[in-house]
Amino acid sequence: MKLFKPPRLTDWVFPRLRWRFSVSEPIIFITFDDGPNPEITPFVLDLLKEYNWKATFFCVGQNALKYPELFQRITDEGHAIGNHTMQHFNALKTEKEVYLASFREFEQNHPTTLFRPPYGRIKPSIAKEIGKSHQIIMWSWLSYDYDLTVSNEKILSEATRIKKGDILVLHDNAKIAERQRELLPQLFKLLHEKGFESKPISA
Repeated sequence: MKLFKPPRLTDWVFPRLRWRFSVSEPIIFITFDDGPNPEITPFVLDLLKEYNWKATFFCVGQNALKYPELFQRITDEGHAIGNHTMQHFNALKTEKEVYLASFREFEQNHPTTLFRPPYGRIKPSIAKEIGKSHQIIMWSWLSYDYDLTVSNEKILSEATRIKKGDILVLHDNAKIAERQRELLPQLFKLLHEKGFESKPISA
């Protein structure tokens, strides 16, 4: 079973992690993981500009170094940047010091105060260390856009459950570029029609 929205209990079980925000206005927080990538990130930025929305991009450090002009465009257009490690490490399969070194290397190149663990996995000891300086941003709506066994129709159906203050996870990587060109315009249209506006996550 795909869990698009984690239970509210996660806020209490994992207090070091940010799952959603409390807001009074119909604001949501769209986030993109894994970029930047020239096959899809420009499309995403153009679409955000069309709605005059801002998002938060949790970038892989190696990609930011590989595509510096695209990374710069993200910041120039008013979007927030978050640390997604240099090499997209899985915390459950990586030694703590190796993982933290990857986190710190990103910070040396692109200082930020936001972090999202790749795959959404993090050890308590790592969360404690990173949490000293960064907000660890999780999500209250996971799109499953990376899973091609989940249809666009299913994703759009689940998107009707999105509420104000929700943190949405999407991806801007090459593997799903074709899907995103079809899915994202439909998703953004749905969210716009529900009266939502996307804002960047602030430091």
